[in-house]
Amino acid sequence: MPRRGQIKRREPEPDVRFQNVVLSQFINKIMIGGKKSTAERLVYDSFEIIEQRLNRNALEVFEQALKNAAPLLEVKARRVGGATYQVPVEIEGDRRTSLGMRWLIEAARKRPGKSTAEKLADELIDASRNMGAAVKRKEDTHKMAEANRAFAHYRW
Repeated sequence: MPRRGQIKRREPEPDVRFQNVVLSQFINKIMIGGKKSTAERLVYDSFEIIEQRLNRNALEVFEQALKNAAPLLEVKARRVGGATYQVPVEIEGDRRTSLGMRWLIEAARKRPGKSTAEKLADELIDASRNMGAAVKRKEDTHKMAEANRAFAHYRW
């Protein structure tokens, strides 16, 4: 971080097919080893699977899944007088979507069997229905924040 001046945030370019910036960020998070075309193919294949199964626009399903998987609260460790407290903190917009994407991708990769496109499609469908591992992780994070609400006055 620079000592003075603001950091200019770079906006990623929208994706090729849907012209959506959030989807472009999602593709970039899926990408492994700089293979962007492979990541794009994977995401677009999973979108085709979603459209076949649900007869709905896959982009809407993706946005709903991301909204359901993105957490509102998290806990941060705060050291006060030799003791460490888990302090609940609200999450700002960019970090919220980033965590939601990360959790969706992790949950899809942990699913057993099948191709990666099918696993991603299944996880997105489950998350859009408020089910699945990514949504469970969000709920666990919220439960932890709720349990530690007594330490909220240590927020900084």
